[in-house]
Amino acid sequence: MKMLFSLAFMMMTILTIMMIMLNLVSKKTFYDREKNSPFECGFDPKNLARLPFSLQFFLIAIIFVIFDVELTLLLPTILITKISNSKSISISLSFFISILIMGVIHEQSQGSLNWAK
Repeated sequence: MKMLFSLAFMMMTILTIMMIMLNLVSKKTFYDREKNSPFECGFDPKNLARLPFSLQFFLIAIIFVIFDVELTLLLPTILITKISNSKSISISLSFFISILIMGVIHEQSQGSLNWAK
């Protein structure tokens, strides 16, 4: 069983390395200024393609993704606690929720959740 796992792992590793190398070798890139510039119906662009934006948008998006993933991890454990009455599941769930609450308190104390500074 261990040898079968090792063989499968080696084959996956070799296949992954071969696919990466094939991608690097067969890559066709043309750095043409006209193709990389924004196109507005044949006219010169009025504005810059890369507009500056507030860092708050980025911070709120990162915080949303982090707490969204944590919520995704949290929902199945709530269903498991309804099926099983194990104390260890309840303790680990309480620990996980307390870490989430401490994270929100930390973000609030750092001022990341305040929109206007």
